[in-house]
Amino acid sequence: MSPSVDQLAILWYPPAYDIRVEKVPVPRIEHPDDAIVKVKLAGLCGSDLHLYRGTEGMTEPCICGHEFVGEIVDLGSSFHPSEARDRPSLYSTLKVGHKVISPFTVSCGECQCAESRLCGTPNTPGGQAQYIRVPKAGGTLYRLDEALATYTAQELEAQHGIPRLADSSLLLLCDILPTGVFAAFQALNHPKTLPMMTSQPYPHSSALVTLKDTVLLVAVVGLGPVGVCACIAMLDILRAKGLDFKLVSIDPIEARRNKIASIYSKMSREQERGYLEVASIEDARCIISEWSNGVGCNVVLEVVGNNSALSLAYELVRPFGCITSNVSLDFGRCPVRAMFPIALDLLVRRQDIFGDVGGEVSLVDKVVGFSEAATMYQEFDKGKCGKVLFDPWK
Repeated sequence: MSPSVDQLAILWYPPAYDIRVEKVPVPRIEHPDDAIVKVKLAGLCGSDLHLYRGTEGMTEPCICGHEFVGEIVDLGSSFHPSEARDRPSLYSTLKVGHKVISPFTVSCGECQCAESRLCGTPNTPGGQAQYIRVPKAGGTLYRLDEALATYTAQELEAQHGIPRLADSSLLLLCDILPTGVFAAFQALNHPKTLPMMTSQPYPHSSALVTLKDTVLLVAVVGLGPVGVCACIAMLDILRAKGLDFKLVSIDPIEARRNKIASIYSKMSREQERGYLEVASIEDARCIISEWSNGVGCNVVLEVVGNNSALSLAYELVRPFGCITSNVSLDFGRCPVRAMFPIALDLLVRRQDIFGDVGGEVSLVDKVVGFSEAATMYQEFDKGKCGKVLFDPWK
């Protein structure tokens, strides 16, 4: 690695709403399992707003961000071909120059990791910087060419080649796309939803369903970037299953409703069955009551993570229905590494949505330099923009 001393990074300062771009030291290897990544793109995530608003209890400044893609520029001594024994394979295959994607939490890949922690805190400086030190990198990072080669071998034999993916879309694999897929996956595999998925009566499907329940009624509360990903995943799974459904996508912000309406217009060309309606909060209550004769939804995905959204989910769900949440009533974060192959499959097949920036159906609104960081945090916090990516070198 070059002997550079300083780098630019986006820092949050307590108590709240204080974002600064400053020069800080370039990170160095501190442990044999570390990797240093030169960041190509970093994401601004809804989870970053908890820190931004001062609700995380942090009392010291930190480098923000837990979504990043980049290139390996330095590796600890654990990364060597002889390290293949009883350790994640990346310790024996990862090299300087490899392009990598990072899930949002550190994970050793060898145990129920006591060191699992979120990037973008004082203890684990984040990825909204030109360089980042990744602890336990052999269990945390994904090597991009390896992941795509595996996917190609399993899923794309007929297409003869590794898919070409936009860098901006790859960043979605760090958090929001696997989290959205996970929300849809949880909902449709819940014991109380399985009767509609399998046509098997209770107890074989683990839940009770009547003969009148022939159409799956689903609500998605919140159409931020994760909510959009959840809707796309839900539509994709339901199309593949050939199920009849009605999906209500709910958000108080008109621009977000318009975004999912445009995406559905594109996806519905392939959707032979089912229907999606976008709605404000008040309209959603009326629509769901009418569609269900006052009973409520089979499934509600709460993809906001605050009390008002969870209260709305309780209002909309039917007795013996289920609510899934991005802070999950089953509790625990999305297992990004476990969901990565499913999310990658969806990313590859829907580059028409995930691969563009700033278009009518694009999930990513814009890519900006660090000089616009404070403005982007402010606009994202107020719901004035969608998914924003930072280019540290712009």
